[in-house]
Amino acid sequence: MASNDSFDLIVVGAGIVGLAHAYTAAKRGLRVCVVERDAACVGASIRNFGFITVTGQGAGDTWRRARRARAVWGEVAPLAGIATLHRGLYLSAFRPQALKVLEDFMTTEMGVGCELLDVDEAARRAPALKLDGAQAVLYSPYEMRVESRTAIGLLARWLAETYGVVFRFSEAVLEVATPRVRTSRGVLHGTRVAVCTNTDLNGLFAERLLPHNLRLCQLHMLRVQPEPGFKLPGSVMSDLSLVRYHGYSKLPSAAPLLEQIRREEGESLDNGIHLIVVQSADGSLVVGDSHHYSAAPEPFADQRVDELILDHLHMALRLKQAKVTERWVGTYPSSATTDCLIDKPDEATRMVLVTSGTGASTAFGIAEDVFAGW
Repeated sequence: MASNDSFDLIVVGAGIVGLAHAYTAAKRGLRVCVVERDAACVGASIRNFGFITVTGQGAGDTWRRARRARAVWGEVAPLAGIATLHRGLYLSAFRPQALKVLEDFMTTEMGVGCELLDVDEAARRAPALKLDGAQAVLYSPYEMRVESRTAIGLLARWLAETYGVVFRFSEAVLEVATPRVRTSRGVLHGTRVAVCTNTDLNGLFAERLLPHNLRLCQLHMLRVQPEPGFKLPGSVMSDLSLVRYHGYSKLPSAAPLLEQIRREEGESLDNGIHLIVVQSADGSLVVGDSHHYSAAPEPFADQRVDELILDHLHMALRLKQAKVTERWVGTYPSSATTDCLIDKPDEATRMVLVTSGTGASTAFGIAEDVFAGW
């Protein structure tokens, strides 16, 4: 009989990155324990859009991992009782240079399966979009959306019930010296350990993170109640996303678009704003977001940032009502050089941080890469 404190894999952190590693290991028949310092996951994994984004992710590993993660979400979500709230992405281009970026994007492998819709066709498919003056709309079929607040808990419960993953909540990991893991409650033993601690940059293996010059990124999020019966056809973005998401922004044609937006929307750029809108089962919209970087973000939310986000919302959608019912902030680690940091303290230990805010979109793909190289 297996010991109650000995496992094939110990995962530190019960956010989506940790759960993805737990799932990948459990599916391989390994005995897994997840240790989480809080009583439940309350970090970045539940504070986001629940938007599994493929189109627009950076070319190479990030896009590849997003494609794979989207496929895993499609398999796991129905089994775990996680509802898919809507699918697809509509990105409206209003500036001629934005259209040029989309045209260039469509020539890459990342554009395969996407469609560049003219305004009339976009209006037919997505009447909620406000397309006055629009050049075209990119449609991607790859995206899906879940309710992140509930999806993480449902995924954890499913892992426990289906694969026997052991969860130890309200237990802090104080030291990892694989196979020994010392916690606030005792000592565990793991043949391998995956440290997925997200924003805790000054805790486990902090000395190994120093050379990477990581910062924390804080973002504003809103829940908005539209008029009764308002229906989004899928997730929504617009021009500002083209200068933020690397799948677009690294294209040569994005540089002049950035300069134009800087002249016209400088305040939005200064606050790292680009529009994402998704819809929840109750009809409310989750709207964001902004990006502010610091070693220690202050817990104060500027009303002006919310006003700018709402301005972009009204420019993108035909809304008669947009009542803000909730406001919150999210935080994630950020790197200027990589979307994901996979560090190897020793042969049996991996430290995995998503450093680009793409955890929900890439975590399952990252976990498969980690195990492939382990």
